[in-house]
Amino acid sequence: MAASPSGSQLLVGCEDGSVKLFQITPDKIQFERNFDRQKSRILSLSWHPAGTHVAAGSIDYISVFDSKSGSAIGKMLVDRQYMGVSKRKCIIWGVAFLSDGTVISVDSAGKVQIWDSATGTLVKNHLVSNADVQSIAVSAQEDSFVVGTAEGTVFHFQLVSVTSSSSEKQWVRTKPFQHHTHDVRAVAHSPTALISGGTDTHLVIRPLMEKVEVKNYDAALRKITFPHRRLVSCAKKKQLLLFQFAHHLELWRLGSTVATGKNGDTLPLSKNADHLLHLKTKGPENIICSCISPCGGWIACSTASRFFLYRLNYEHDNISLQRVSKMPVFLRSALQILFSEDSTKLFVASNQGSLRVFRLLEGGFTHLHSFQPQSGTVQSMCLLAVSPDGNWLAASGTSAGVHVYNVKQLKLHCTVPAYNFPVTALAIAPNTNNLVIAHSDQQVFEYSIPDKQYTEWSRTVQKQGFHHLWLQRDTPITHISFHPKRPMHILLHDTYMFCLIDKSLALSSQQRCCCGHAVMQFGLRAQPAHGALVPCEGGVGGARGEQQMALKEPLPNDKTLLYNPLPPTNESDVIRRRTAHAFKISKKYKPLLFVDLLDEKTLVAVERPLDDIIAQLPPPIKKKKFGT
Repeated sequence: MAASPSGSQLLVGCEDGSVKLFQITPDKIQFERNFDRQKSRILSLSWHPAGTHVAAGSIDYISVFDSKSGSAIGKMLVDRQYMGVSKRKCIIWGVAFLSDGTVISVDSAGKVQIWDSATGTLVKNHLVSNADVQSIAVSAQEDSFVVGTAEGTVFHFQLVSVTSSSSEKQWVRTKPFQHHTHDVRAVAHSPTALISGGTDTHLVIRPLMEKVEVKNYDAALRKITFPHRRLVSCAKKKQLLLFQFAHHLELWRLGSTVATGKNGDTLPLSKNADHLLHLKTKGPENIICSCISPCGGWIACSTASRFFLYRLNYEHDNISLQRVSKMPVFLRSALQILFSEDSTKLFVASNQGSLRVFRLLEGGFTHLHSFQPQSGTVQSMCLLAVSPDGNWLAASGTSAGVHVYNVKQLKLHCTVPAYNFPVTALAIAPNTNNLVIAHSDQQVFEYSIPDKQYTEWSRTVQKQGFHHLWLQRDTPITHISFHPKRPMHILLHDTYMFCLIDKSLALSSQQRCCCGHAVMQFGLRAQPAHGALVPCEGGVGGARGEQQMALKEPLPNDKTLLYNPLPPTNESDVIRRRTAHAFKISKKYKPLLFVDLLDEKTLVAVERPLDDIIAQLPPPIKKKKFGT
């Protein structure tokens, strides 16, 4: 498929050699006409930037169509030669139509070819691979393009002058990149980077150094492995985990142990984990989202066209699952699903921007209210968070906005000030009803829902700034949770670490010591009650400032270690004070798909070893290396 430059038309190439043109309207897609049928199946399509012509790649040839009449006005035959040997077929995997009429094609013979569409002649031929060249993308200025091969190599081509004094230019292969092990099925060309992805499950962002003005983090190579959304949900009260796969859900009950040990020990299980349920969806559609209620009695999931809600009952090993059959007509699919903390309400966000609230009953549910998007906007709600008391619901869309709704009054309460980067995770803290928001640029904000403003802690953090290593992490924060008995602790994680932020170490708590001096209370230790006396060792006079420095453990700055392990017990107090700060980070478990607190003393972490994923992939193309 290929959309026209104006976005008003859509072309679809079919297996029978036909090319169909559809008209796109705000409410539907309407068939308009068929182009001239070709003898072979259509494997690639590209519009001319002006929308006047279309290039279609097939087997052994490239066709050029007039987009208004749909008639074929040219055909370019592709050489079947592959490394000097004639092949049976040459598949055109990708084509790109440029403004000057040039057509660039990539094919199964490992060639990148440049054509003149007006005369149908071959201008330049580049043999770049012993295997298929499967993808192509051109920059907006049309002065460079990138291709991806089945060997995992990405090649960059640039339009350069033949001589320094000549205006004549030609396409030259400039840089190869080998960051993939398998087929590179998709490539993209941004103004400052080359982006590639394929069978090895990696998304690689390779910056173009000549396009990057400042040599900062944006100039670093990034490799993204896991999806930036949650695939695991937890029923804390029943200690159940629901795992989302492409076409099925799995429900597991966590194991337990009665053994004890010291810090760092691995304890044997007295009861193994139980696989309780394997729920498979019908049809070819993938599961978009899923969730289990905190009580463990409800399971909800959605595909692109159907929404499913199940009532789960189990006693010991007897499990029964009952599907709620009578679904409202408007509830066809969901982009995000969330249950309230007491499992009495269900929140469903659609891809059209609406946010629906349902009350759960024993045998089904009733629709309470629908929050509609602002007039003139269609914004998908990708992330939801509900307060533990059930009074507040926060929703984040595809842009950077976050809306907070009053669930009891069923109306919009406030909108968090706009930020330039999308939200990756959000959660509402118990007791305080502070909304913690993580953005894709690794910034973390705390917003007071009752006061409709950022908290003092958030302003302090933004004033000082985060550690440079924190801001340079590749993977975004995907989940935020809170300790039920320690309101000053925030637990969050990404793919390669989970972090405990102690807000009490960033805020100065003016308290009176037993000598009457105001001191700063910091640390991981339990905080005294408001107005309580804090022991003071400094005495009076100049020792007061020394006492403040002795207790101060601030946010990490660029001069301190961010990933600081706990200091050995034999180190002096001076070194301990130098390394301690509010960010306690563990990188022991990775890659992490899910981390959350089950209760006050239990933390569950779900890892997805990358080696297990690679073991399931097809073997890569074997390359002959020198000396082997």
